[in-house]
Parts: sequence; C-alpha cells; structure tokens
Amino acid sequence: MAVKYETELYPALKAFWTARGYEVKAEIKGCDLVALRHGESLPVIVEMKKTFTLALLLQGLDRQRTGAAVWLAVERNRVKKGAHNQRFGEISDLCRRLSLGFMTVTFYKTKRPVIEVWCEIGAPPAGVIPTGGVSPAVAENAAERYAASAVPLLPAAAPTARSGGRRKGAAKLLKEFAGRSGDYNIGGSTKRKLVTAYRERALQCALALRCADAPALAPRQVGALTGVADPGQLLRSNYYGWFSKTGRGLYALTPAGHAALLEYREAVSYWTTLFPWAGAAAADAAERTESGAEAAEAESAERLDALEDEAAINADALESAIYYIEELQRT
Repeated sequence: MAVKYETELYPALKAFWTARGYEVKAEIKGCDLVALRHGESLPVIVEMKKTFTLALLLQGLDRQRTGAAVWLAVERNRVKKGAHNQRFGEISDLCRRLSLGFMTVTFYKTKRPVIEVWCEIGAPPAGVIPTGGVSPAVAENAAERYAASAVPLLPAAAPTARSGGRRKGAAKLLKEFAGRSGDYNIGGSTKRKLVTAYRERALQCALALRCADAPALAPRQVGALTGVADPGQLLRSNYYGWFSKTGRGLYALTPAGHAALLEYREAVSYWTTLFPWAGAAAADAAERTESGAEAAEAESAERLDALEDEAAINADALESAIYYIEELQRT
C-alpha cells in the first residue's frame, strides 16, 4: 500500500517514539519530527521521505550538525520488492557507517502500520532490535520491545561539527521545542502554515485583545495577561497583520486577528484553558450565546403561533367564502 504523501508516515512514527517515553513535535526548525525525553539534553531528529533518496541521506547528515541523534524513515512498500529503494539491508549498512538510524513504516489496509528498525545508531544491544531483514512477527512487536528495553539505545551521534556549533544548533531546536504548547503540525508538511513558537505568542496577544473589556490595550497590559516577553515589539511589528494601533500605545484586534483565532482554534483552546481570564471570557460568551439562542427560540415560537393563528383565520375566511359561493350557485 503505497503512500501518496510523506505526511502519512508521521502518525505512526510519532506513536513509536511516544511509546518510548518521548514528547514529539513536528516541523521544528525544518526538522520533520523532533522527540525529546525528560532528563535528556539532546533531542532525536527523524527525517521522513516516501522513498530513500540521496537528498534524504544528505539531509540526515546535515541534521547531525546539531549534535542530535538523527534517524531516517521511509515507507516499506510490500509491492515493490525488487525496486532499488527497497534494498534496506545495504541502506542499513550505509546508515550504520554514518551513525544514522534507519527505520521503515509498512502500511496495511486492515491493521495498523508496522515500524521496522533496521539500523540503530551505534552498536545495537544484542537481542533487542534486529539489524538485518525483519520478519513480520518480529516487526509487529518491535516498538513494544524497543520501549521496554532498559539498555541505553541512543549513543551519541558521530560529531560532524565543532562542539560550539552543535551546542548552538541544539539550543535553537530546544528553544523552539519548549516554546510550543503542543504538537499542532504534521511532519513532512509543505506549503502549509505552521504553528511556531512565535505564532503561539502572537495568538496569546490576540486572545488577550479579544477577551479584554476595553476596546484596546497597551503592550504592558497584554504582557501582564499573557506573560509574553516584549509584547510591544510583537504588536508593533505586526508580522501577521493581526493588530492595529488605535491610539498612542494602544492596540486592537483586526478582522484578520479574529479569523486567526478561529483558524488556530486548537492552540487557542489550550491557552484559553490555561489563562483564567480567557476561560471566564469564553464562559461569558457561551452564556450570551445560549441566552441569545433561547431568545431566538422564544421569538421563533411566537412567530409560529402567530402564523398558526393567521392560518386558522384564513381557513375560516376561506370556508365562509366557499359557503357563500355555494349559496349563490343554488339560488
């Protein structure tokens, strides 16, 4: 079962790493999947493609500059057994020499996808993960056994850059990772708006402006409500066109900002739950909506009663007219 888009690989890979105790987020600084486990200083990066290509290999080598453990993941198409991109044994040997992890995802019509780990970074523990061809029975339980192993599975990646460069690259990844409240993207996405840490900060400011009692707020008020660092710079730059300056040091939400709060409702829902003032505003809005709905329902009922009365009057008038016509015909 061949996949059409590489984004289809992401849910299975995310579930695999989540089962091993990692927090997973997609599209961090251009990386398809970034996973971080509590207590570990460096993340895991997974780059995905539908098939194994030279571009994927070079991408993996470039990601090693961050110092992270880098894996490559492709689909294993059961139909194309003789295709060049199905020579997973040879690909595994290549990845092992380059200190890259390699895994495949096999899709089925009637059961969940199967993850096969072909090459662990460094020497794999004996009896934990097979490094050659993997039988379906072994592959079916690979994720469970991999998660249950007490042996450290991720030796440090081979250094491909100066230590300062690795620390800097890893710090950027970790900062962006920590700045996102959840995983609102899909790994492998192209030509799609991403929910980045910066966009989340802008959404918090937009939420504060929407929920405020006043028509406009000062940056310090927005900062006090949201905790966003330097909200004045964010509001002034207005990168997304969500904010408008209504007076000296005052900002309001534009129609584009209102639309953004609906477009990114999943992230907005998290912040609405987190901020008490946003939750209270949402509750008030819901109450007003419910009251409006009840008023509209009552008005509709009144209109229906009026229409029924009018229909009854018209029916009586029609009956009288028919009787009068019949009397005229008889005379």
